[in-house]
Amino acid sequence: MALLQITVLPLGTGTPSVSKFIAEAVTVAEDSGITYQITPMSTCLEGSLAEVVSVAVRMHEACFDENVQRVVTAITIDDRRDKEATLHHKVAAIEENVAER
Repeated sequence: MALLQITVLPLGTGTPSVSKFIAEAVTVAEDSGITYQITPMSTCLEGSLAEVVSVAVRMHEACFDENVQRVVTAITIDDRRDKEATLHHKVAAIEENVAER
């Protein structure tokens, strides 16, 4: 299972607030049916590599549907194949380590 972190940044929107444009991108993830998690600075997707990359491309494109002329998107992919990795398991592992300190 692949995890993908995506930060979509619409530019030239005429306002410093971009939440309405980001909402369009997140709606793509929601409509896709894959597991996703919104964070203050990015959105994380969980699924097969092909699924998460496809959703990421559609999230990027969604901002252009809102008449934005430029979109910068950063993507990080964590594709672990030796064991199942999910968004939940990754966070839980960190929380366990913090609790042990």
